[in-house]
Amino acid sequence: MAFAISDELLGTFVPIAVYWLYSGLYIVLDGLGMDDYRLHPKGEEVRNIVSKWTVVRGVLVQQAFQIAVSLLLFTVLGDESGTVRKQPPALIIALQFIIAMFVMDTWQYFMHRYMHINKFLYKHVHSKHHTLVVPYAFGALYNHPLEGLILDTIGGALSFLVSGMTPRTGIFFFSFATIKTVDDHCGLWLPGNVLHVFFSNNSAYHDIHHQLYGNKYNFSQPFFVMWDKILGTYMPYTLETRKGGGFEARPVKLNQAVQTKSD
Repeated sequence: MAFAISDELLGTFVPIAVYWLYSGLYIVLDGLGMDDYRLHPKGEEVRNIVSKWTVVRGVLVQQAFQIAVSLLLFTVLGDESGTVRKQPPALIIALQFIIAMFVMDTWQYFMHRYMHINKFLYKHVHSKHHTLVVPYAFGALYNHPLEGLILDTIGGALSFLVSGMTPRTGIFFFSFATIKTVDDHCGLWLPGNVLHVFFSNNSAYHDIHHQLYGNKYNFSQPFFVMWDKILGTYMPYTLETRKGGGFEARPVKLNQAVQTKSD
């Protein structure tokens, strides 16, 4: 007798597997030598307050919460008959993807920004993520469990429900969102990265936010930058080649200040 795994279970566990596999790809690339593509010199990682093993444990805790909430959601909303929902036409699936991306971006922008505005939430919750001043791939979901619940788990649930996508479509959507989040935190600017072609919200854009001067800017994640531009929290930057190798995402305002000082 064949052993079948439900789409709900796959939608819960596949994105987690994708997280570690895609992060692992960046670990392999790092081992091959990526100094010419780093947004920070490797020596700057000492600025990070927590160890990489602490980050691994923290991410696993968040993913455990994520699994629990996802299974609860599917249990409450699931069809007791066991009938698998029929997939809609490809055009409808594409529209559901776009709606889900918009919902997730909207939720995460306002929740993320509020965690910076509210001093209590920033100090006791969101600052945990900002202990990684120099981001790296598998630190993408290193958050306080409460932040993970509010931003990622609830945001994901809303995206799923509002878009009306099936659990099978959700497998692909949440895997894609996971890849995008990891990529935005990878700390590298790799040539030929197809995600940079379609999204201006990328590793350099988010790196600005992780720096002290960008702490109140570039809240948008993980797909678009529209809310930053609409609400005045967009910090433009230039990508410059660093003398010692690699790149640096330098805010335009900072560039102008340096230029004025030199004049």
